[in-house]
Amino acid sequence: MSVAAREAFLAGAHVAVLGVGTPDGTPLLVPVWYAYRPGGEVVVLTGRESVKARLVRASGRLGLCVQREAAPYRYVSVEGPVVAFEDRVDAAERSALAHRYLPPQTARAYLAATAGQLTTDVTVRMRPERWRTADFTSFAAAFS
Repeated sequence: MSVAAREAFLAGAHVAVLGVGTPDGTPLLVPVWYAYRPGGEVVVLTGRESVKARLVRASGRLGLCVQREAAPYRYVSVEGPVVAFEDRVDAAERSALAHRYLPPQTARAYLAATAGQLTTDVTVRMRPERWRTADFTSFAAAFS
């Protein structure tokens, strides 16, 4: 994928798989909601005391992989350094993330039901450094 195509794909609303190394060298892989704007940072909100938060803080790096789950398949994998680990969550940023993944009424209900996460979550910001991509659109077209 071109730079513009990979950034546009990552900016789409996909559930990502976040990867981070553990002390014994095995990866922790967990699904997460995230935000990204082309040219910017990847933003993930997570529980302050979660395993992933502790591992991300310790390693200072993380990776994300997002995919299109129907043919023709496409994916973007990105990893890089954590440039901010903020011990707070901005309410507007949290609201935007909920509305990115949920219908409006469901997002409002989710935000109300989980309002306590504003004080128990942290914000992680990662600067994309290494990209891996695949787009099987043209390959799939050859067999249609």
